[in-house]
Amino acid sequence: MSDVLRSESVRIHPGSATREEAMKEAADLLQATGAVTAEYFAAMQQREETVSTYMGNELAIPHGTNETKQAILTSGLSVVRYDGGVDWGGEPVTFVIGIAGKGDEHLEILSQIAILFSEEDDVARLKAASSPEELFQALSASVNA
Repeated sequence: MSDVLRSESVRIHPGSATREEAMKEAADLLQATGAVTAEYFAAMQQREETVSTYMGNELAIPHGTNETKQAILTSGLSVVRYDGGVDWGGEPVTFVIGIAGKGDEHLEILSQIAILFSEEDDVARLKAASSPEELFQALSASVNA
């Protein structure tokens, strides 16, 4: 499961975004690396209508539904940090991590992300990263293991 996160899939924005804009960017980054097809954004929206992908600790993990697995070509992650925040259904989000898991790989990926974001010190370190490259390095040690 190595290299699910690639450096070109990590971005930092000084401003804010809407939940829709954040999900679209997460899906577009996954699509740009060849992990998903163009249909994946609609799959993310479908999932969000059913259950919020807000995870706590300023983190949302938008992903598709089981019925839309055909839109996933290979496992991948996208990470966008919005320093101005995202209103995620009334919850404050700084990190939006788009996830696409081929087969059951998404469960392992989700587990690694949940562990990383359960530690406030780790979240603070990720928020302190001054460039996308620095953020990628901080994240890849956890998710590209």
